[in-house]
Formats: sequence, C-alpha cells, structure tokens
Amino acid sequence: MPIIQIHLIEGRSLELKRQLISEVTEAVSKTLGNSPESIRVFLQEIPEENWGVAGTSIKDKKSNK
Repeated sequence: MPIIQIHLIEGRSLELKRQLISEVTEAVSKTLGNSPESIRVFLQEIPEENWGVAGTSIKDKKSNK
C-alpha cells in the first residue's frame, strides 16, 4: 500500500486539492502497478508563517514585497 505525503502551504481550494489527490493516485497507480484503492495520499497544509525559505517565513516574504 503506497502512502504519499505532500506538504504544501495552506490556501488552495478544495477542488484543486481533490484534483491533486486524484492525479497523484493515478500517477502512482500507473507507475507502480498498484490499484487506486490501495493508494493513500495525505495532504498536510502548513500556514505561511510556519514555512521558511532562506531564513524568512513565506508570510514575511509576502508582506515585504
């Protein structure tokens, strides 16, 4: 049973997340040969203030533009 974890910054629409889960499941099924029913996809949404790049949070980077 493949388990796929995806970390992303929060704020995407429910429809976009549904599409991501569907397409990741399809790609893993095609590549590994597992049935879609055996594939698990977990999305972990991280707040912008908890995601840092080059020593600065994404939220701070956006506010300094």
